[in-house]
Amino acid sequence: MEKIIVIGSNGLLGQTLINRLIKLNYKVYALARGCNRNQNNVNYTYNDVNITDKTLLEGVIDTIKPHCIINAAAVTNVDYCETHQQECDAVNVEAVKTLIEASNKHKAHLIHISTDFVFDGAKGYYKEDDTTNPLNYYGLSKLKSEKLFENTPISHTILRTILVFGYLPNLKQSNIVLWLLDKMKNKTPLTMVNDQLRMPTYVEDLASACISSLQTKQNGLYHISSSDMMNMYELALTVAKTFNFDTHFITEIPTIKLNQPALRPKITGFDISKAKKDLNFNPLSFSEALFQIKNKINC
Repeated sequence: MEKIIVIGSNGLLGQTLINRLIKLNYKVYALARGCNRNQNNVNYTYNDVNITDKTLLEGVIDTIKPHCIINAAAVTNVDYCETHQQECDAVNVEAVKTLIEASNKHKAHLIHISTDFVFDGAKGYYKEDDTTNPLNYYGLSKLKSEKLFENTPISHTILRTILVFGYLPNLKQSNIVLWLLDKMKNKTPLTMVNDQLRMPTYVEDLASACISSLQTKQNGLYHISSSDMMNMYELALTVAKTFNFDTHFITEIPTIKLNQPALRPKITGFDISKAKKDLNFNPLSFSEALFQIKNKINC
């Protein structure tokens, strides 16, 4: 039975991966901070680990001797990263160095999650080999992590993704869709920007890409997202209509009115043809994913 380590196991992607991997008969070792948020007890072991503690992280990995490590941990709050750069680098860069060293030692395949924010948003529909130019420190930290793989001999897959969303009943952190649903349920007025365009990614599709990377051991960089480009105002309208909420509480504004500490790229979006070819990646549309979430919440 192959042993898989999932870093960041309490998050949306981490929990989704664990549920899927156990069903596929992998032995899963979960690493995260704090209490275990997964209910699995077969082929599953939880470890409370601060991944910025190099000695502790190395010791846990040495004990497990994994076949694959999936790194789903990151500091992703863009404005927080802008004002807490050292903390951002500790998780997003330095911990990745440790994972690369450990993967090399144990000949494990390493799957690392990155972001569309490595781009400046000048053109959109980015391919894997397009020039990177992050506008904020979060994007820079993830680009730094990607560059760590350039001169390493380890087997690895880097998956860049965009605005991951989904539903699980025991989440610590929210995501764009669940945040919107909470506001809409309480009839809270919403102001959504109309000049930032994204291709939101359903967590189940991202998990499928991770599992395909694990099973095929594809080496290199892949873009993972939906194929639906929309601005945040349009995204909110689609969520409201799917869940039968009033759209009159939603107002569109330009980004400049938010006065956020970190700059955001105007338009990202991916060309996902490489992932379709090599990883058999076939994402749901945004609307299809929302209906799946609606069915899960109503169950």
